Amino acid sequence: MQPETDALQRLRRISFLLDNAIPIPGVGRIGLDPFIGLIPGAGDTVGGALSAYIVWEAARMGLPRSILFQMAWNIILETVLGSVPFLGDFFDAGWKANARNVALLERHLTRSTRRHRTDWLFFMLMIAIVLLVVIGFAAVSVLLLRSLLGLLSGAS
Repeated sequence: MQPETDALQRLRRISFLLDNAIPIPGVGRIGLDPFIGLIPGAGDTVGGALSAYIVWEAARMGLPRSILFQMAWNIILETVLGSVPFLGDFFDAGWKANARNVALLERHLTRSTRRHRTDWLFFMLMIAIVLLVVIGFAAVSVLLLRSLLGLLSGAS
């Protein structure tokens, strides 16, 4: 059980850094994820990859498909709505997909002693979809930013 405990601690640390590391008086806490997301293109990709790692570890711990799907949905929602320039980063700060996903993992581990056999084909397909969404929205962000900069500079 020690490797699972170590992995859970690691996921808690990643989640904390991405979603809750910075206290803001009167508002609560935000993490590094919204700031990483400000980097056009690469920010959302890096944030999505770190979020996907949490789901990867959850699959290795034997979470059922239904919970893995909920975790993937949290990431997709954060990526899609978080890709709206600037406003999306506010959503990202409030949604906290990583904290939600670690909470789903912890809830399953405390309620269930039954470990599910991981369906790796399903998992890999799900991660591929998440990464395609993340990379796709990163590419769209870069293209929109380039178009905007082109319009502002007068070039076509």
